[in-house]
Amino acid sequence: MSRSVLVTGGNRGIGLAIARAFAEAGDKVAVTYRTGEPPEELAKLGCHAVRCDITETEQVERCFKEVEEKQGAVEVLVANAGVTRDQLLLRMSEEDFGSVLETNLTGTFRVVKRATRAMLRARKGRVVLISSVVGLSGSAGQANYAASKAGLVGFARSVARELGSRNITCNVVAPGFVDTDMTKVLTDEQRERIVKQVPLERYAQPAEIASSVRFLASDEAAYITGAVLPVDGGLGMGH
Repeated sequence: MSRSVLVTGGNRGIGLAIARAFAEAGDKVAVTYRTGEPPEELAKLGCHAVRCDITETEQVERCFKEVEEKQGAVEVLVANAGVTRDQLLLRMSEEDFGSVLETNLTGTFRVVKRATRAMLRARKGRVVLISSVVGLSGSAGQANYAASKAGLVGFARSVARELGSRNITCNVVAPGFVDTDMTKVLTDEQRERIVKQVPLERYAQPAEIASSVRFLASDEAAYITGAVLPVDGGLGMGH
């Protein structure tokens, strides 16, 4: 049965791959984007693109109202939108730290709180948060990003405990290094150094993250909640 799906930050990279996977499975998919214009592929897939900055509560509310009018109450939420402002700790400003947490963690709180309103009434729903291997293992120069992504784990597990009795699951996918525009800007030397840390000796493809998200939103995963699923080629094992 076709469901109403919302993917935040669904206009490129991992988010676009997730939107594509749900759309190709026959779901009604909406995505948020913050700047620029959404790619033409979204329209071809039949996805509805909504401009929304998840750091603004009013914009989040407008976004959900638009999605609800277009495709019904959100039944599957994938919180993927995020930013980075990498810097060594002693050089990192409070603004660098706070802005990353405001988007990655507090922004996720906003969209999950809004989405679960309708899920509670329906007594069913799926929430998947996109964290990172960095949130579990840490990374030099990414104290802000790692803190925000680690925070998603505690947040998801609290939501899972609160809402489980209403048949709402909340899980986390923790990708490792993924072959996206963000990693393509690295030098060959940097990419080679990263790959050497990964037991599978390659980057993930965005579609591999997307398939894990789709699984956690499926009927087959109905008894999984509060889980952290690493999709990192073995990079973070033990964390």
